[in-house]
Order: sequence, then structure tokens, then C-alpha cells
Amino acid sequence: MSDCQGLGDCDDTRMQRIYEYLDGALTREDLTEIKNHLDECPECTEQYDLECVIRNMVKRSCKESAPDNLKNAILDRIHSIRSVEA
Repeated sequence: MSDCQGLGDCDDTRMQRIYEYLDGALTREDLTEIKNHLDECPECTEQYDLECVIRNMVKRSCKESAPDNLKNAILDRIHSIRSVEA
């Protein structure tokens, strides 16, 4: 068990609250509460930092774009479906 204060049992709630914090899925009041908690809790801050690293790595690896011929084929298919439906 963690000795964290302010979020209840950090072992049970830590990651969910960190995900919500990172996703901006909290109220302003909750954002402030989580930020204050992270300022005070080294264990949760470590989990937060790890999640930030993982998200940044995923974001960097997802910067590839589809080749133009694939994009064109998809657009052509969309146009042909729309023409049939019209």
C-alpha cells in the first residue's frame, strides 16, 4: 500500500486518475487536485512520468502517413459508393 494522501488508495486509483489527468478528462477542480497530489506523491509522479514517456513514444511512432496511392484509392472508393447511393 502507498502512503499517498488525497486520492484514497493510490494503488487502486492512481493509474485511472493519471490517465484522466493526461487526457484532460477532469473538471478544473479535479485537475488541480491531481496536480497537487502529483506535487506531493513521488510514487504517483513516477507513474505519471512513465505514462508521459509511453504516450510520447506512441505519438512519435504514429507520425507515418499513408502513401498517396492508398489515399487516392480510398477516396475513389468513397466517391464510387456515394455515386451508387445517389
